[in-house]
Amino acid sequence: MLLASRAGAYRPFDGTDADVAEPRVFELELGPVHYYREDHHNFLIVPALVLNFGLFEGTELVIDANNYVTVDPPEPNAARDRILGDDVLLKHVFRHGILQGKTGLSIAAEGGVLLPEMNGGRGFGASLDVITSYRWSWGTIHYNEWFELTREHHVDLYSGVILEGPYEWRVRPVTEFFFDKDFNDAQTVSLLVGAIWRASESFSFDIGLRGARIADANAGEIRLGLTWSFDYGHHDDTSTRARFHGAHHSIL
Repeated sequence: MLLASRAGAYRPFDGTDADVAEPRVFELELGPVHYYREDHHNFLIVPALVLNFGLFEGTELVIDANNYVTVDPPEPNAARDRILGDDVLLKHVFRHGILQGKTGLSIAAEGGVLLPEMNGGRGFGASLDVITSYRWSWGTIHYNEWFELTREHHVDLYSGVILEGPYEWRVRPVTEFFFDKDFNDAQTVSLLVGAIWRASESFSFDIGLRGARIADANAGEIRLGLTWSFDYGHHDDTSTRARFHGAHHSIL
């Protein structure tokens, strides 16, 4: 009943690429357990979850959520569990380029609503990410320029670059650098290195090690996850790829 579609696995990044799921294709991006440390605080993210639904040609629906569990003894009146980074977004490819089997740049935009968090930000926010991608035989680059009106109604601007090794390699090295500035709060500088293993046309695994500087605090993260893609309706093209769209924010 489940027809396999190609999964390119855009975990373990915070940014994303200028591509979407094909119509009637569902992509699950799952980090079952991540370890995250910020300053002297330790967390498990169980899970980090992204759901991608291909709606029609060039457009997908994206739903994100991350469950943070405090490893340290919680402070008085503080919750041990927090669901953060939950949102509902639409992503559309405005220029079909090399990622869609054509020529030139692939350009997409992803925007939508930031939802109130459980034991986190209680307000609504808005997000708009403009993504440009290009691929050569030796590697791929994705550039994200991401604007947010946060749940606290602060202006936040994220600029990030993803670099990958040759896409045809079964295991390809990846890296991501980003700078994130909340104009009413802290700024973040982050570097991730990792790898993606395409186990089959519909299944991929990933690992990422991330270090960051958030205001005056150091942060580190270990990301392990998978991407699984399948058709939930009749579909003849198995070239579907999956990407990772992650929430960028500080816990503290």
